[in-house]
Amino acid sequence: MRKRIAIALALLLLASQMGMAGQRARNVILFIGDAGGLMVMNLASAVGKGQPQSLFIQHMPHIGLMETSTASEWVADSAAAMTAIATGYKTHNGVISQSADAVRGQKDGAPLKTILEYAEEHGLSTGLITDDDVSAATPAACYAHANDRKKASDIFLQLLKPRFGDGVDILIGEGKTVMNENPPPAWEPIEAGLRGKGYDVVTSLDQFQPNAKRAVVLLGPEDFDMSAAIRRTRDILSRNKKGYFLMVEVDTHTTQVKRGLERMVVLDTLVEETVKSAGTDTLVIFSADHSFGTRLSGGKKGEPILPAEPVAGQPPPTPPANPPIRIGEGHTGEEVVVAAQGPGAERVKGFFPNTQLFRIMMAAYGWKETPSNREGAKSAQ
Repeated sequence: MRKRIAIALALLLLASQMGMAGQRARNVILFIGDAGGLMVMNLASAVGKGQPQSLFIQHMPHIGLMETSTASEWVADSAAAMTAIATGYKTHNGVISQSADAVRGQKDGAPLKTILEYAEEHGLSTGLITDDDVSAATPAACYAHANDRKKASDIFLQLLKPRFGDGVDILIGEGKTVMNENPPPAWEPIEAGLRGKGYDVVTSLDQFQPNAKRAVVLLGPEDFDMSAAIRRTRDILSRNKKGYFLMVEVDTHTTQVKRGLERMVVLDTLVEETVKSAGTDTLVIFSADHSFGTRLSGGKKGEPILPAEPVAGQPPPTPPANPPIRIGEGHTGEEVVVAAQGPGAERVKGFFPNTQLFRIMMAAYGWKETPSNREGAKSAQ
């Protein structure tokens, strides 16, 4: 009898998995750990949890390894890396969602249609949440096109002239760069333009109302409640019966190692919360855009891994001769983890290029790529 029950349960599980594999996603939520590669995940697990492979992300059902090179270099910045993820085509460092014939700061390439723009074209709602500036490379690659990631104002103002649909519905992040480049009175017509497009323009999550239809939330440099921001945004976007696309970025650079690892643990919690609250019609993906040079190179379990912090009024601590952490100073080029759950997640497997992540999301929605996008990219090759 027990054997029959076990077989029946196994068949039900298999049927469920097969059904999920054939199901299209209504929603896609893409989490990006900026510089949150495999080495940072490994360290975050050891420091934050005290055990190897103790992050939720490390136990998601579908995992692959994604290479992160650009059209011309082995090591990517966030602009080129996110362009590949968002458009399915590689470009050069510093370039935002333009083809590889762009020359940074000098010459435009063909605009590459992004996954967010496809979502807008199909009538879905769209959102971007970042703990970086709203015009920074990762969110910018989803909604803008520029030959230089440093053109913050030009990037941000593309919110007012979307190429498809009515553009991003919810944009949350720091507003420092944009505001500094457009001090009063230059900011007033920009804010008026945003409000004319139906956006609530606010400067805190408290002002971000649950009945908002569209919003630009320009925050200060301090950390904010990312979990609350995601919940509020999902509640608003999910009113659209056609579905939504949401990208969430957390900066996990470990130049300041303790801060970076803490943010990686926070990101892991955000992914877990989202997976557990998302319905069966939602594909949740985690990836890093590129890796970083910090790594675990020694130490014993149960002993401190992070460097000792200085104490006020006392001499700085003497660093160990062989510190367990080698703190990196820049991006690196090895593959990064992609982890996924939900309809279409079965396509995340093995080794694949960063351009493939775009096509995994497109296939999950059941969409075909626009021929002009392919032609624009090929003309640059």
